[in-house]
Amino acid sequence: MVRPTRVTNIIRALREDAGMTQADLAGRIGVTRQTLIALEQGKYSPTLELAFQISHALGRPLDAVFQYPEEP
Repeated sequence: MVRPTRVTNIIRALREDAGMTQADLAGRIGVTRQTLIALEQGKYSPTLELAFQISHALGRPLDAVFQYPEEP
């Protein structure tokens, strides 16, 4: 059983604001469109390197794209 990640992101909103399609962003960061879909849906967390590539491609700082909730 796959445990959902606690890392959240706003990749989709930022990508759409930038006027990019999923294929556009996937091509820029070197992943498949299916991988990008899974990332946008929060099905898994990217590697640190991929997270930086995504934030750079979207022109935003890492912590503006990805969030990790603090422990209660």
